[in-house]
Amino acid sequence: MRRLRLGMLTPSSNTALEPATYKLLAETPEATAHFARFPVTEIGLGDKALGQFDAAPILAAAELLAHAKVDVIAWNGTSASWLGFERDTALCEVITARTGIPATTAILALNELYRRLGVKNFGLVTPYTGDVQRKIITNYAAAGWACPAEAHADLSDNFSFATLPPERIAAMIEQVAAQQPDAIAVVCTNMDAAITAATLEQKLGIPVLDSIAVTLWGALERLGADKAPWRRFGRLFSL
Repeated sequence: MRRLRLGMLTPSSNTALEPATYKLLAETPEATAHFARFPVTEIGLGDKALGQFDAAPILAAAELLAHAKVDVIAWNGTSASWLGFERDTALCEVITARTGIPATTAILALNELYRRLGVKNFGLVTPYTGDVQRKIITNYAAAGWACPAEAHADLSDNFSFATLPPERIAAMIEQVAAQQPDAIAVVCTNMDAAITAATLEQKLGIPVLDSIAVTLWGALERLGADKAPWRRFGRLFSL
């Protein structure tokens, strides 16, 4: 494998995605992850929470990543799931125009995986509040993906998402699996199911798409890189 430097844009209060990404990359020293943060502390639908995702601070962080001569810049966050997918499409275009570096996001990668897997309906697992959850489901329904089963922890403080124990996350995944969706999405990069996804897939017989792993998949896909070294982490890395 050629040397890959993967740039990741990171919510400032996120403590899950960096350790999880390092675990995903532990046996592939040719691929390294490099992170830049911008302020995100609360997830909600109020003006203050939504304003955290204005383009200016995100682009400033992307420009700092460009100093490290990364090969790709990935927005390792899921805000477009409630703000609208077009936000991430536009963000990637501006990042590339500003830095000359190809860009992707967790949500654009997730949507591409839905297409490749032939997903028609999905189970949704998040730490978010009910109103954010409903907004995500509405956005996906408008794009043609139904959500017959969901579970959420009803939290809004971004830091708190990482405190959810693995057993709670696994139980939420198993809860939505009872409806036999085509795939289960863990939508939040501060709630880590990246390492346990493959085990849960084998147990449930359903693809489990964790946002942290999905972002890595999206970065590799954007670069046309071989994903074989990561196949043990889930079905997505065979696509």
